[in-house]
Amino acid sequence: MQGSNGHGKSTRRQFVQRAMAVAGGAVFGPNIIASATTGRAPASSRLGIGVIGVGGRGRDVMNAFLSQTDTQVLAVCDVIAERRKMGVEQVNQKYGNQDCKSYIDMLELLERPDIDAVLIATGDNWHSGISIMAARAGKDMYCEKPMSVTVAESRAVSDTMQRLGRIFQCGTQRRSVGNFRFAVHLARSGKLGKIKELHAEEAGGLQTLYDTTLPAQPEPPREIMDWNRWLGPAQWRPYNAEYYSRGFWSAHVDFSGGSITEWGSHTVDLCQWANTADDTGPVEFSKEGNRYIGLYANGAKLVIRTGLRFGSCPVRFEGEEGWVETGDSGEIDAYPKSLLQNRGFEGGYPAANHVRAFLDNVKTREQTICNAEVAHRSISACHVANICKRLGRPVKWDPKKEECIGDEEGNRLLSRAYREPWYL
Repeated sequence: MQGSNGHGKSTRRQFVQRAMAVAGGAVFGPNIIASATTGRAPASSRLGIGVIGVGGRGRDVMNAFLSQTDTQVLAVCDVIAERRKMGVEQVNQKYGNQDCKSYIDMLELLERPDIDAVLIATGDNWHSGISIMAARAGKDMYCEKPMSVTVAESRAVSDTMQRLGRIFQCGTQRRSVGNFRFAVHLARSGKLGKIKELHAEEAGGLQTLYDTTLPAQPEPPREIMDWNRWLGPAQWRPYNAEYYSRGFWSAHVDFSGGSITEWGSHTVDLCQWANTADDTGPVEFSKEGNRYIGLYANGAKLVIRTGLRFGSCPVRFEGEEGWVETGDSGEIDAYPKSLLQNRGFEGGYPAANHVRAFLDNVKTREQTICNAEVAHRSISACHVANICKRLGRPVKWDPKKEECIGDEEGNRLLSRAYREPWYL
């Protein structure tokens, strides 16, 4: 993603289901033999992990990596000194040593040959760029959601993963959680009948999108907070600490996508999966009251809304013969009630099973349950819904060409200008 690496722009391609391993890249055998005394794999057989972004979410998911017997978290990176300190302490406490190294600059971490895979848990502004740089450095990656700020970014990520044969898992961990998997199974298996509507909850806050420039504040030393690196590819603006409070940047169009991408990364993704639409998306978006409606070519309707039951990130799938609704509480309801018999589909939460599945895919080189193309299609639906929201009118979408049909104003919002020296 930085101009000196000699790689050109990604080309548009359909993402293959099984990526080819890069010649000369590290490929790990499927069997790890655990130490009889520690329960952990021998050091020579462990996957070296680097963590980029160790805020609250980064440390939470890092715990899932730390709990695996066949990994070794070797380094953490964050632009904020306090977070680096907490990340290093968390790793060293787990392993009972002082071996974890910290970095301000993720490029230094990515240069390490002993790091096989990275967890990317920065702010959304950096997800796509670091994913591309990690792939070019020969690393596989588990990247937190949403994977991009624009459609063009996640398309570039997907093309890069295909071209370089890297393993990418988006942190949409509900694909690995039992109650969500069961609800999707009911939809995909035909037990609900032909799917009519798929309801995806958006976050309760962050509805208003900002493009605000805040007044300048004294910029701290780089060692305390590297403002230039925090901004990354976003346009330059004077330092203000409010930018990196989550309640602000999550709804700022330069850094994220507000309520629709915050939860839609999960809920729209589950609706896409339930509609067997992992390789496509809605063809039109419009607003009905407080809801954003996406119409699929197969006649199903995606409803992005609030007010569903069962905790955070709930979904509801409605067919001609029944419906199912579930959420993070683990509760599930359906009609007819007989659909709830023989549920199965157990899964871990919040991230353990999703992380474990990623590590297994790193070893087998098989594509993950939420690989880069799947995640790109889901977040693209969210981005086009946001374009509809920002323009205040319906938007027609071509999922094959990935462009707003006959809509120059809409197409300008599919990408954003990158600040030098960063590029896709």
